[in-house]
Amino acid sequence: MDKVFQIDDLNLFYDDFQALKHIDLEIYRNKITALIGPSGCGKSTFIRCLNRMNDLIDGVKMDGCIRFDDEVCNLDGYDVINLRKRVGMVFQKPNPFPMSIFDNIAYGPRRQGVKDKATLKETVIKSLKQAALYDEVKDDLNKSALSLSGGQQQRLCIARALAMEPEVLLMDEPTSALDPIATQKIEALISELKEKYTIVIVTHSMQQAARISDYTAFFYMGELREYDATDKIFKAPKLKQTEDYITGRFG
Repeated sequence: MDKVFQIDDLNLFYDDFQALKHIDLEIYRNKITALIGPSGCGKSTFIRCLNRMNDLIDGVKMDGCIRFDDEVCNLDGYDVINLRKRVGMVFQKPNPFPMSIFDNIAYGPRRQGVKDKATLKETVIKSLKQAALYDEVKDDLNKSALSLSGGQQQRLCIARALAMEPEVLLMDEPTSALDPIATQKIEALISELKEKYTIVIVTHSMQQAARISDYTAFFYMGELREYDATDKIFKAPKLKQTEDYITGRFG
């Protein structure tokens, strides 16, 4: 199977605290990989290693090897700006910019030097359609993005990430701040997007992981305890600890 990321013996420290311990993991192209585990177990720290967002935090030290499309992407000379273009991110809380819906989506392409109005409009419409938001906002593209509902704002943030034409989409608990109906829409969208994108999602919801992911990684205390096809993790986990977590005995 085609690997997008190959992670070998990854360790990460916040000053003296070791947040990730000897992580080995493969992430496959056009699949959805869910990261599960109790709060503070290293899921969000791990996902931020994939586009080097942890570089922005003081006191972080990392060793081990992260390969992205067969290139080691955690070396000093690697083009981090290009990496973040190719590996987009959607955060836990929707974070639209205080500007119009159109300008939110056009922001990234403009920063990349796209000035042609027709090209920008085409990108905005395409991205909103991919994020299943276009029909709801097509007559209000000049309206402030902050006027949208929480679920719409999160789909806008997904559209904003897609406007950069990434290969991978990282999602850090993208539905935790949303109501069940908005959550359902985002989950349906994620399932559709995997035809074109590789998706890694951090989730606290076992039901969500079971519903939408192809692979599931169970993290505990900074360690990757178990990783397998989602069906196997939920129906026949190898470790009792995994079974205890997914059945709600702890976490």
